[in-house]
Amino acid sequence: MAGRIREDDIAEVREKARIDEVVSAYVTLRNAGGGSMKGLCPFHDEKSPSFNVNPSRQFFHCFGCGEGGDVFSFLMKIDGLGFSEAVERLAEQFNVELRRVDGDDGPQQRKGPQRSKLISANRMAQEFYAAQLTTPDALAARQFLAGRGFDKEVADVFGIGFAPRSGEALHKHLRQGGFTDEELVVAGLVGQSSRGHYDRFRGRLLWPIRDSAGDTIGFGARRLFDDDRIEAKYLNTPETPLYKKSQVLYGIDLARTEIDRTTRAVIVEGYTDVMACHVAGVKTAVASCGTAFGDDHAKLLRRFLDHQKGGQGEVIFTFDGDAAGQKAAMKAFEGDHNFLAQTYVAVEASGLDPCDLRLEKGDEAIRELIEGRVPLYRFVLGNVLARFDLDRADSRVDALREAAGLVHSVRDKTKVEAFTRELASSIGVDIDEARREVNKAARRPKGQPQVTLRRTPEAPAVEEKPKPRALPMPDPRDPRITLERETIKLVLHHADVVSRIADPLTPEEFQHPAYRVLWTQIVAAGGASAAHPGWVAELRDTATDPTVARLVVALSVEPIRSSKEPDAAFVRSFVSRLQEMAVARRIADLTSKLQRSDPSGPDYQQVSASLMEAERRRRSLREVSMGLQ
Repeated sequence: MAGRIREDDIAEVREKARIDEVVSAYVTLRNAGGGSMKGLCPFHDEKSPSFNVNPSRQFFHCFGCGEGGDVFSFLMKIDGLGFSEAVERLAEQFNVELRRVDGDDGPQQRKGPQRSKLISANRMAQEFYAAQLTTPDALAARQFLAGRGFDKEVADVFGIGFAPRSGEALHKHLRQGGFTDEELVVAGLVGQSSRGHYDRFRGRLLWPIRDSAGDTIGFGARRLFDDDRIEAKYLNTPETPLYKKSQVLYGIDLARTEIDRTTRAVIVEGYTDVMACHVAGVKTAVASCGTAFGDDHAKLLRRFLDHQKGGQGEVIFTFDGDAAGQKAAMKAFEGDHNFLAQTYVAVEASGLDPCDLRLEKGDEAIRELIEGRVPLYRFVLGNVLARFDLDRADSRVDALREAAGLVHSVRDKTKVEAFTRELASSIGVDIDEARREVNKAARRPKGQPQVTLRRTPEAPAVEEKPKPRALPMPDPRDPRITLERETIKLVLHHADVVSRIADPLTPEEFQHPAYRVLWTQIVAAGGASAAHPGWVAELRDTATDPTVARLVVALSVEPIRSSKEPDAAFVRSFVSRLQEMAVARRIADLTSKLQRSDPSGPDYQQVSASLMEAERRRRSLREVSMGLQ
């Protein structure tokens, strides 16, 4: 679509798109008091939540990494969208019709199909595939599901479908639905060869892969027929702007609410294992898609694990009992640091995966498997020791050396001594000998040296005028300027209560330069008495300094330090105390100047008079403060 989106339509989208609803599709938010909500930041690694959302102000801000902005900024950052794409996506979600005016979108116009079109194409493809599952040609697909213990109702819940064998049925259907070949190729639904376009999935059972918001972003496809030209049993959507396998968890759309409620996540190895777990009542099961569970998967999962309950959450891995399962367990142990939650392993004694276990022993067996979990450390230790003949002295030495490194690497260092004792008992060596090996392991160099990436030297840049330095960001923990911070927060959060009470304040009454510049901007905008619904956003947008713009967002989402709703008396106490502190600073300055002045000089009397006036002003403010107590 050519042309620029009309400003009034953008304003309507901003008004209707509730930021807490949009952010909740990516981050689990909890009430933080003062009208704010809090969760783990999706933009950087953290183990305690510092990401704040203020629904009434329509802003977010992370006090850990400094990211902040409005609902458009959030989508642009988290999904890599341009501004126009973010507006279009939210307009579609919140039913706002966008109109355009002549002109272009400027530098924010992105090349290639819009994300909303790719989402729509995948959604239509999923609906098409699901409808095909009921056709005669899909008998083999239905038989496969029935053989795994899944009926039509379960298939509907997971949106499972069937890709016709013709090789062009989906392509024709989506073209009739208004999609271009470019959009279908970029979405990974259609391939292209010298002969033309063809369906990427043909004659296969399909699982739609959805993101945490429930949008279909790709598919997993299982081979059903012997004459399938692609021999791989499973085939996934290729990497696309939507689907990146290292950042996707199958079943997260269905599991995220239960993960948040129970602070437990179960990680299995396949699509049917996820289905079996959910049907059996273990509704926190997810699986990686076509790749091993890695660091990016852990980051995604941690958004929905509640780390505010003392770190008592649980991540439970299920592995096959074979060599591949043991290798996966070792990889999981290496990534254990990604979780504050405790990590466990659940392995069925005979090596059955959850789907086969349900078929042979029923739903209860899956629940018992998960409840019978063992700490990941003990499972890995058992695998390590099983490789050695502990009846031989030399093997015991070798086992001790290897296992000592495992003990030293545990995340919780308070458990090292207990695990050392357990290790000594398991191998059959003296505790002091085990301690010596664990201490040696602590001093061993890591297997992989740390690599520091260096930038390629660049040619000298053309000399430019130095850009003005941005103002420093105030430290919210600095007690010297806490009163300034709280006063401005009152103005941003409760302009109706503050009204003309705070308007007499002047920029000089703020010490920190960023607060002073922000207050100058507030005064220029008419003060608190001129506030209106879009006032805070205007302050952010008209700020000439990037620090001040960030500060507006940060203060608008940061809760007021008060357990009760601020009233006029509460506001007056803040204002009078701030004024009194400003007068005290002026008195100190005047006293110092008076001490340096010549009593017979022309300035002495003027400074002395100013000092007396300042003292009277301080007494007056103290009387006001005493009256408010």
